[in-house]
Amino acid sequence: MTACQKKLKQMDKQQQNNVQIELTDDIAQGIYSNLAVIAHSSSEFVVDFVRLMPGVPKAKVQSRIILTPEHSKRLMLALIDNIKKYEAQNGEIPIQGMDFNHPLMGPVGEA
Repeated sequence: MTACQKKLKQMDKQQQNNVQIELTDDIAQGIYSNLAVIAHSSSEFVVDFVRLMPGVPKAKVQSRIILTPEHSKRLMLALIDNIKKYEAQNGEIPIQGMDFNHPLMGPVGEA
């Protein structure tokens, strides 16, 4: 790691320690989503959170989050870390209908 990278990392850590995050009551309630649709361009990642209802042919986007590529990767790493901690306490989270070989999830075996 170069001296410049170390300095940037230190500055980023200081900024994180000084930020006061406000959570309003309406945002604190959250929005239920059971599907995320992700798209990207060279400069941003767009994550649409969708709620699918059984027997309803249409699904509405409940929330859209737009992230920089760097913050997208930070989110991915934070999710991986939190999922590992969750599974250590509660057991593996099963994923039904996962019939693809995702690079983060590893191969899916079949009998």
